[in-house]
Amino acid sequence: MTAFIIALVLLVAGYFVYGLVVERIIGIDPSRLMPCRTKCDGVDYIPMATWRVFLIQFLNIAGLGPIFGAIMGVMFGPAAFLWIVFGTIFAGAVHDFVSAMMSVRSGGDSLPELVGRELGSAVRQLMCVISVGLLVLVGAVFVVTPSDLLAGMTPGWADGTFWICVIFTYYALATLLPVDRLIGRLYPVFGAALLFMALGLLCYLLFSGIDIPVDFAGGLQSRYGGEGHPVFPMMFVSIACGAISGFHATQSPMMARCLKNEKLARPVFYGAMVAEGLVALVWAAAAIAFTGGYEGLQEYMSSHNGAGALVREISIAWLGTFGGILAILGVVAAPITTGDTALRSARLIIADFMGFDQKNIWRRLLITLPLFAATFGLMMMDFSILWRYFAWTNQMLATFTLWAAAVYLARHGRFFYICLLPAMFMTAVVVTYFFYAPSPEGLGLSITMSAAIGIAAVLIALTLFCRYLYLLRSGRRIHDPGY
Repeated sequence: MTAFIIALVLLVAGYFVYGLVVERIIGIDPSRLMPCRTKCDGVDYIPMATWRVFLIQFLNIAGLGPIFGAIMGVMFGPAAFLWIVFGTIFAGAVHDFVSAMMSVRSGGDSLPELVGRELGSAVRQLMCVISVGLLVLVGAVFVVTPSDLLAGMTPGWADGTFWICVIFTYYALATLLPVDRLIGRLYPVFGAALLFMALGLLCYLLFSGIDIPVDFAGGLQSRYGGEGHPVFPMMFVSIACGAISGFHATQSPMMARCLKNEKLARPVFYGAMVAEGLVALVWAAAAIAFTGGYEGLQEYMSSHNGAGALVREISIAWLGTFGGILAILGVVAAPITTGDTALRSARLIIADFMGFDQKNIWRRLLITLPLFAATFGLMMMDFSILWRYFAWTNQMLATFTLWAAAVYLARHGRFFYICLLPAMFMTAVVVTYFFYAPSPEGLGLSITMSAAIGIAAVLIALTLFCRYLYLLRSGRRIHDPGY
């Protein structure tokens, strides 16, 4: 219990201390005209109340990742708690905040445009493909799971197929309609359910007298049974959205187009990531507390149909029938409110890449229909395979974003190490994972060989960055009047 409380305190303190440091490095200008004013179009660029922007950003990023990802990640042992806390403070929240500020200061540009401006046109094209691919994966993943959960809570006629149709219809409306019409109105309701779930479980963990067997005394080695599950790199990919997630950088520009003042950026973007870290921390603790420890959790996961069954049991057992239903609704709302904005962001990325105006609904429809067809096709794949591809692609996107953010800060004479260090670490993670993970998502090499290749990739990327710094300090600085 003591370790869990310390982790909670560190996360909250991280927002007030390190978040303020990052804000001062970026430099906030409350007088700057925001994209919602300069490009207001009544569809995607719309001024919105700060509390709405925060809830939308929080629900966008708090899908299944900080819940399912935390449950699957904590099977690696107590190292998961360290990654959730320090990954959120020093990597995830910085990643979200800086990418959002880059978008604000470029008129609300989407992620591929931001990364391409810093890393080159070839990377811009690659990022467009990766980003849209990831967002379609998110849309597919976050249809299957909530439809299954809802089917288990409703009469027999409302089966999984019925709920898939309902969710797809909602996704279509959320993707096409102005952002304040549906998303801006429904998110507070979904947010209330999700916050009830998280706060209810947190109170139970703190005040019920239940034991939380974090067991730091046993060391940080992997507690995952069997071979092929070392903490590095596997845990750092399993726990993505609860620590750092490239998907978030695809969502930040959407809310950067609705933010009314730069001074609100830290509460919205850094704050939403810290809130997500808290959700991940609660579910990681709940999973081992409910099952009795790391071994018990592994036994439960191997004998039940994934993390969804555990989420349902914990919610009902700890919060009662009514509270459990509301908590499960919160878990259902989380992926749905991520899937809809994922597909909306995919539309915006394609539109920005093609220079295709989106004010007319028929133009929006031209992009949306192929996206939904691709999403439906991916749903035919096995969920576990979908999730693994999503997790690795997600972290690769975060790595590119961090390198672009480091270049951006260096180009403007700011303290770029806040992005450079996590960029180097995430490069080692994603490269090592790709070479170590078994087929089909990896090459299946030994962990020693994979880690060596990962370190080599870091050194190559760092060399290129140092070369850029040399050219920059030699007077080849790009003038950016928007900063």
